[in-house]
Amino acid sequence: MHPIKLLAFLPIILIAIGVIFFNRVTPFILGMPFLLFWLVACTVLSSVVMWIVFQFDPTRKEDASYE
Repeated sequence: MHPIKLLAFLPIILIAIGVIFFNRVTPFILGMPFLLFWLVACTVLSSVVMWIVFQFDPTRKEDASYE
């Protein structure tokens, strides 16, 4: 496994840690309880991380050479 693919585990780890440590109602951020904000932020972050993994994946560049 290429090291850049290990970055894909980051959102899973952040969600798991967030639920354990940030399970509180206050403070409110953007009108949402902190845990809900944390989960939404991790969901958005997972899209960004998957884009980064896609862009820097060496196997994608190897497959493009066959076209």
